[in-house]
Amino acid sequence: MNKKKVVFVCVHNSCRSQIAEALGNHLAGDVLECYSAGTETKPQINQDAVRIMKKLYNIDTSQCFLLGGN
Repeated sequence: MNKKKVVFVCVHNSCRSQIAEALGNHLAGDVLECYSAGTETKPQINQDAVRIMKKLYNIDTSQCFLLGGN
């Protein structure tokens, strides 16, 4: 089965899209291949988002890549 590819885009790719990517891969990773991106860059993922994902879902997003454009 080919997985559908989904990209979640927000401005900085440091919080909302990272959470969406992690949850998408966690909850539907058997049928979806999820990615996140942003229209602007940030130096690191939002640390509140990292803590929330770890606490609520036991998902480690601390090593997520930040992808963005200019």
